[in-house]
Amino acid sequence: MDEHTQINSDVEFTLEYCADLQGIPSAVGRLQQRLHKDFAEYADLLNTHGDPALADAAMAESGICTENELLKIYVEVFGMALPDEESLQLPERYPGLSAEYLSECGVMPAEWSDTVVAVYTSNPYKLAHNAYFIRRNLKKDMQFILVRRTLLERMISSVYKNVEETELESADSEDALRSMAGEARIVRMVNDIFARAVELSASDIHVEPGEDSVVVRCRVDGVLTEIMSTSIRDFPAISSRIKLIAGLNIAESRLPQDGRCTFQMGRTELDMRVSTIPILTGESIVLRLLNKASVAYDLRALGMSSEMLADFNELIKIPHGMILVVGPTGSGKTTTLYSVINQLNDRKRKIITVEDPVEYQMPGLCQMQVNSQIGVDFASGLRSIVRQDPDVILVGEIRDRETADIAINAALTGHLVLSTLHTNDAVGAVTRLIDMNMEGFLVASALFGVMSQRLVRKICTVCNGTGVDTSMPGNRCRNCNATGFRGRTGIYELLRVNDELRDAISHNQSSAVLEKIAVKNGMKTLLEDGRAKVAAGITTEEELFRSANEG
Repeated sequence: MDEHTQINSDVEFTLEYCADLQGIPSAVGRLQQRLHKDFAEYADLLNTHGDPALADAAMAESGICTENELLKIYVEVFGMALPDEESLQLPERYPGLSAEYLSECGVMPAEWSDTVVAVYTSNPYKLAHNAYFIRRNLKKDMQFILVRRTLLERMISSVYKNVEETELESADSEDALRSMAGEARIVRMVNDIFARAVELSASDIHVEPGEDSVVVRCRVDGVLTEIMSTSIRDFPAISSRIKLIAGLNIAESRLPQDGRCTFQMGRTELDMRVSTIPILTGESIVLRLLNKASVAYDLRALGMSSEMLADFNELIKIPHGMILVVGPTGSGKTTTLYSVINQLNDRKRKIITVEDPVEYQMPGLCQMQVNSQIGVDFASGLRSIVRQDPDVILVGEIRDRETADIAINAALTGHLVLSTLHTNDAVGAVTRLIDMNMEGFLVASALFGVMSQRLVRKICTVCNGTGVDTSMPGNRCRNCNATGFRGRTGIYELLRVNDELRDAISHNQSSAVLEKIAVKNGMKTLLEDGRAKVAAGITTEEELFRSANEG
């Protein structure tokens, strides 16, 4: 008797849309054929990962397809109905099952009666396996509902997982806060906030108490979106829960605090920076999220045109001098600099960075953290770095004359210096340095190029910017959460300092004159680069002007 016949004879159960267990292996075979046919990369991924579920996940994570596209194929091949995610309820905890077991199996009990249990699953390859083992554990007939993997992991994390807490020396007030933070309902709520942020690919989570309620918003593609609202009575517990995870003082609410931690959400590892400040209605809490698995730092993936990328690659090959990346906060400057460093990091160069904070730890670099409390700022850190025989120096930001002076002198004495400034355009970097009382001839000698940039949201490729997907229940596009946008790309202007510009800078010419010279010599402005992306159908005119007017 083969395995499937044995399971079929041992276990009596029902599948909502599959006639019997014997039909599952053939459906899995049809699914494999379909994926091989639809995706040219599938064979290589399957060969690399071995497990078809991991190969499917790799396709979604690499952008070959979306999770929703995979799910539609799954339910079509298995003859199931596509679930309406908006109507799915967060279930209660099923007794006797652990988060680890459910995550490993890719299942979660959704609702149940005395005889039947409906089960969410994201892994169609293990339907027979899960039907057998869960049926043995739960002693009920089965119904399967196929859902996206990230949605299932969010539900499991929200309902089942508890985050280990660091034990602290506690007074009575801390005991009370810790007790509230450990309540199952609060644990589920905070886990759900984290998981929903991951699912939305959010960069930040904002927890904001008001007079009567606590609002949680996520920054998705640069725009804040409300994801949750709850009673203000929950705020002390929510705040304490987040502080425990980040290793902050849960009893301190009158002073700002900063912390950092690593958090595991399903298969996703998040690096979280947590900041709190006191406000009139409690504390504002902001969590900056870095998904380590999604970080590539590849200049080719930033959205530069092929001509500009070629020019920029040529620029960063200079052995010494200064290259600046400018733009407002949140415009992707750090990502661009890390992408440059990643390309230069060939183990033949000594690369040292001074940052506030160190956002990403990269092998092969010597990374220095600014700490103003002990007198380590950008200027003092940079002064020490130049004595370390570096080839490349990355300064997180030039904020004052002292830092600018040391950076320019380092660029003039044989080092490649990379840094950022907060200016609106490329030529503004020149006038900003001169405003810091730097001599024009020094700026002209040291500065080789300035990249100015903004980020714009990209039109969703599934709904083409409408937010509507008629193939989905409720007609809402799941790929973009009905916003019409998914992901971001950069718009750029690259100023390369030639002899004509150096002469103008040395004579302290105005920004208008410098820009006129730069454009005459081939510089494409931010708006010109943005309009090219609008014409290519990458973004919209409205999104371009929203982004271009920031800062």
